[in-house]
Amino acid sequence: MRAQFVLSEIGVGLRRNLTMTFAVIVSVGLSLALFGGSLLMSDQVSQMKGYWYDKVNVSIYLCNKSDAKSDPACAQGAVTTQQKEQIKADLEKMSVVDEVLYESQDEAYKHYKEQFGDSPLAASITPDQMPESYRIKLKDPEKYQVIASAFNGRAGVQSVQDQKEILDNLFRLLGYLNWAARGVMLVMLFVALLLIVNTVRVSAFSRRRETGIMRLVGASGFYIQAPFIMEAAVAGVIGGTIACASLVLGQQFVIEGGVSLAQELPLIAFVGWDAVFTKLPLILAASFLMPALAAFFALRKYLKV
Repeated sequence: MRAQFVLSEIGVGLRRNLTMTFAVIVSVGLSLALFGGSLLMSDQVSQMKGYWYDKVNVSIYLCNKSDAKSDPACAQGAVTTQQKEQIKADLEKMSVVDEVLYESQDEAYKHYKEQFGDSPLAASITPDQMPESYRIKLKDPEKYQVIASAFNGRAGVQSVQDQKEILDNLFRLLGYLNWAARGVMLVMLFVALLLIVNTVRVSAFSRRRETGIMRLVGASGFYIQAPFIMEAAVAGVIGGTIACASLVLGQQFVIEGGVSLAQELPLIAFVGWDAVFTKLPLILAASFLMPALAAFFALRKYLKV
């Protein structure tokens, strides 16, 4: 097979169906950009889980005088000094506990003012209304139930809260968003495949006379099909290159610089360039194989060679 002939036929086909070729490039580019974005989102969620789960605490909130009047869990009254010392001693004996920190009412009030000082409710809150608490760092965040079962309902304890539950809700939401992006990606891929098949069919129909002559002179089926397959593959690779460029630009200008989410949201551990670069070969491979295979099967059905 002469490469010059195949290359010339690819150029002819791309120019002859310029509008449909452009539509294929755009749809492939968008769908693969969403594909790469969903993969990066999965990496981001996994990285955030590893980062935050290592820092989550279990909080044991102690009863204060206000709770003793309004909260059934504190019906026995505000926590006493003896109860606080006993709770701390019991915590330090537990093998699942890595570290125990005490937060007084004044410290809790200070943290509350730092976080919610601008809210109208903050002006009516006083330090004596804030609960004392123990913040427990676990060796294994999955062992929360050991703490909950040991201290829930205990005298002087208002509640036991696992911060991991709050993070689980956040990660669940991110997971839903990721699956939504994948759903849109699948729709875009389906549209791209339809465009590729139609583009190949139109291109084959417009050159049916040339392919008929090639059949008469004994050209093999693959020799006739190769320009159409490569034509679709070239359009796909252009779209894949656009998808790769969009991921690189997104990392450069949205995460690292420009908008700079990494600086604006320092509490979030964003994925780095290594995660982006590992996705680019996969996107380029998909951008070549997907259109080539779609064109191959379309030609088997619609081009009688």
